[in-house]
Amino acid sequence: MTALYENAVDVLSTWSATSDNAELARKRTLDLLADGPAAMTRAHRAGHVTASALIVGEDGRILLCLHGRLNLWMQLGGHCEEGDTTLAAAAFREATEESGISGLILDTTPIDIDVHEVRCGPRDGAPAEPSVHYDVRFLLRAPAGSVERISEESSDLRWFRPDALPSPLASGTVQQIAPALTRLR
Repeated sequence: MTALYENAVDVLSTWSATSDNAELARKRTLDLLADGPAAMTRAHRAGHVTASALIVGEDGRILLCLHGRLNLWMQLGGHCEEGDTTLAAAAFREATEESGISGLILDTTPIDIDVHEVRCGPRDGAPAEPSVHYDVRFLLRAPAGSVERISEESSDLRWFRPDALPSPLASGTVQQIAPALTRLR
């Protein structure tokens, strides 16, 4: 996790936030990273860095998943894993696994950071405990003709126009749409 940790510190130290909220979240995440590489793992119960991605199709629609456990619509993503060497690669891996779409095109500059309380458990299947996700979000472009496939982590997976989002929507989902669409222009 050392390479991933170093990448996170570098990315968040140099990133120009896309909003005031994202700037506050960037600073909070850098404060968390002062705890060292452990802050990249779910074992760090005070909170840990996660990576997610907003997938946008060539028609401007956004792919969201209905999270199986939370029953909220959100972008795809999740916990960093041992083999991840960059935050962008972790977001790409998670989004590819959860969407089933091959050929996604990654923008390696974050579009947003969101800090939110969650209940997540360690990999050993122990009960979920309170924690905080410091979620660094990226943009992925879906190639023309992309066909999504629901993973075991989701109850549903669908494309939505930015002006017609589903409910219930996870907090922090909407705030990443404008920076993503701006980046596409």
